[in-house]
Amino acid sequence: MIGAIADDFTGATDVAVALRRRGIRTLLYFGLPPQGAEFPEHDAVVIALKTRTARKADAVARSLRALRWLRAHGAAEQVYFKYCSTFDSTPEGNIGPVLDALADALEAAVVPMTPSSPEHGRTQYNGYLFVGDVLLGESHMRHHPLTPMTDSYLPRLLEAQSAYRSGVVTLPHVRGQAVERRLAELREQGVRYAFVDALEEEDLMTAGRALAGAPLVAGAAGLAGGLAAARAAGEGHGAEPAPEPSGPAAVLAGSCSARTLEQVSVMIEAGRPAHRLDALADQDADSLARRALAWYDALDEDSGAPLIYSSLEPGKLRRVQQALGVDRSAAILEAAIGRIARGLVERGVTRLVTAGGETSGAVVSALGVPGGVIGAEAARGVPWIFAPSGPALLLKSGNFGEPDLLLEASR
Repeated sequence: MIGAIADDFTGATDVAVALRRRGIRTLLYFGLPPQGAEFPEHDAVVIALKTRTARKADAVARSLRALRWLRAHGAAEQVYFKYCSTFDSTPEGNIGPVLDALADALEAAVVPMTPSSPEHGRTQYNGYLFVGDVLLGESHMRHHPLTPMTDSYLPRLLEAQSAYRSGVVTLPHVRGQAVERRLAELREQGVRYAFVDALEEEDLMTAGRALAGAPLVAGAAGLAGGLAAARAAGEGHGAEPAPEPSGPAAVLAGSCSARTLEQVSVMIEAGRPAHRLDALADQDADSLARRALAWYDALDEDSGAPLIYSSLEPGKLRRVQQALGVDRSAAILEAAIGRIARGLVERGVTRLVTAGGETSGAVVSALGVPGGVIGAEAARGVPWIFAPSGPALLLKSGNFGEPDLLLEASR
């Protein structure tokens, strides 16, 4: 069985659907599965954590608890640590500290990985990460409010947060079927983390075949798909038809990424009712939530699925963070969005679309969703999730989806 640990909730859905696409029967849980949970037949379990921007010690402790649970429940063959395709982290972590702890626990001599996800415009070449046609450090991620990425060379980024050395498996090694040989060379050189170049999906498939026996692998969802394809090898269990959601919908957006800001604008320009949460005007999460729900209650039934958002363009966001502090402003808005999500469900909303990893984590936690079945994809890597009870959830990473995703998913 493959066991996966994701550092945020949207990343967990992304990796779960990557496994499912390849015929790997996959279960997704938000946090550790509850005691007494019944497990359908499966080939992989993904545990979604909210550790990307948590305190380092807490992120490591929660990741190790997830690892112990996975190993106790059958994930003895391979563990996958899922991080963002833009390598979201600060100079302190948490990718490096969590990887160090997992690698030590699994006694993994060398850990292959790549954030490459060509379908989402993320590629790695000579150890450098590209977002579309530009280097990571020159992309919109340079201005990310929580994890600004100003460097593009992955080994340097990871070594700043890790106790171990990093190296590169170059594209000629991948396309020359020499991944395993290069990993052995790096291991002899005392390198523990090996970033695998990949420009196309086929590069990830090649790497997946070479890494099928590695005890610990890490990266974005693309490499997980390569591992799943190698495991299935044409003999995996065919995925059952994906269920589709229905009923009243609402959109909750908290991400300040360029793509989410574009998606918010598309909804507003289409005439959807929209309400912005303003933490500068009101620092009380309960008050923000009450106002938003009162606004929702006053809407006409035929106005279309509404948007409640806190997303801001970089300049306005900086002003909020300077006035309130990064942690406090985020805590106020996440608490408010969690309360709003509960209120919307109480009012009959059966489809909730969320934009942003932290926003999605707040919603899932507020609703007490333990996990669910992966359904149809509204966009590549963005599936509907059906919990045992409660609304269907679409948890969208801030950078994912076409400009009209929020609009179309909430029709």
